[in-house]
Amino acid sequence: MVISKPVIRPDNPRFSSGPCSKPPAWDLGALGQEALGRSHRSIVGKSKLKKAIDKTKQILKIPESYLVGIVPASNTGAFEMAMWNLLGQRHVEMLAWENFGNTWASDTVNQLKIDATIKKADYGEIVDFSSVDFNNDVCFTWNGTTSGVMVGEKEIIPKNRDGLTLCDATSAAFSMKLPWDLLDATTFSWQKSLGGEGAHGVIVLSPRAVKRLETYKPSWPLPKIFRLTKENNLINGIFSGETINTPSMLCVEDYLFSLKWADSIGGLDSLIGRTKKNAAAVTQYVNNTPWLSFLAKDPEVRSITSVCLEVNDPRIKDPKAFIKSVVKRLENEKVAFDVGSHRDAPPGLRIWCGPTVEVSDIKALMPWILWAFTTEIISQGNL
Repeated sequence: MVISKPVIRPDNPRFSSGPCSKPPAWDLGALGQEALGRSHRSIVGKSKLKKAIDKTKQILKIPESYLVGIVPASNTGAFEMAMWNLLGQRHVEMLAWENFGNTWASDTVNQLKIDATIKKADYGEIVDFSSVDFNNDVCFTWNGTTSGVMVGEKEIIPKNRDGLTLCDATSAAFSMKLPWDLLDATTFSWQKSLGGEGAHGVIVLSPRAVKRLETYKPSWPLPKIFRLTKENNLINGIFSGETINTPSMLCVEDYLFSLKWADSIGGLDSLIGRTKKNAAAVTQYVNNTPWLSFLAKDPEVRSITSVCLEVNDPRIKDPKAFIKSVVKRLENEKVAFDVGSHRDAPPGLRIWCGPTVEVSDIKALMPWILWAFTTEIISQGNL
């Protein structure tokens, strides 16, 4: 049996879950250049950073009373910064349903030496929020990039709570609606939903988080790269265009381009709409393909950005090796790059469906997955 290759190919084969695909209108030559080769402390450098902060707040509809800062080391640096500065005053609950949440839990217990309550769920599932005491400080990921799970509407965070919520929103920001009044310290990297370059993180602080920073001093020493306060006073410059270390102004220009594109297509509502259409296109195909299923079985908590799929067929003896071969076939055909599941997740495919991806490319990709699957089955002598 021979299966023909599909005729239509994705115009853009970039479906990586991070760094993610550039916006459709992206052009290296269109990036601003006046800040390149200039100090980030110069007037032009600080103005570019401040513009990035202001546009972020505008597009994400972040309340005016919240602070937004650009910090080092991508979302990892931003979330570690939040934990190291804010945790330790009251009991902590760590919620984990994929490897990043597990990392935050491990660092809290093993590095900060906090006797935290850790609540875990398997890949494809989510912790029951009704079991969480939000009078404690609670840390969690909004969207499990490696598990294809997101916080759904049934997961309730109370408005009246004594503890702080620390939210890793790196593959949710710009693709999902975030309830800012329920989030106190939120972090993400612009390499995700808007396809920016890596190495830079963003931290968003509520007035409650700022109050904690100014009234509580952790018992552990803080590395310079993590410090948000000086003598218990907030370092306001971080939230107005001054950064802790030297940022790449080229990366900042790249982010500004993406923010401008997001604004031009209608802002957050349009970004979310594009993401939902992409996820729906994958869902339609999966629902009609018996050997393909979602890692997250519950549609209410199924991610619409990092869509994780399982391949289920009794003829597959070594799922990890099989998926590796399928991914290689797709890459060799230049129809899909970087669509293998995360190394710590169950073997499968992971398709980024964020707003910079065109739905026409998603629709063109799916038949190629069938081709790669069937071709690999044949090559193993199982058909």
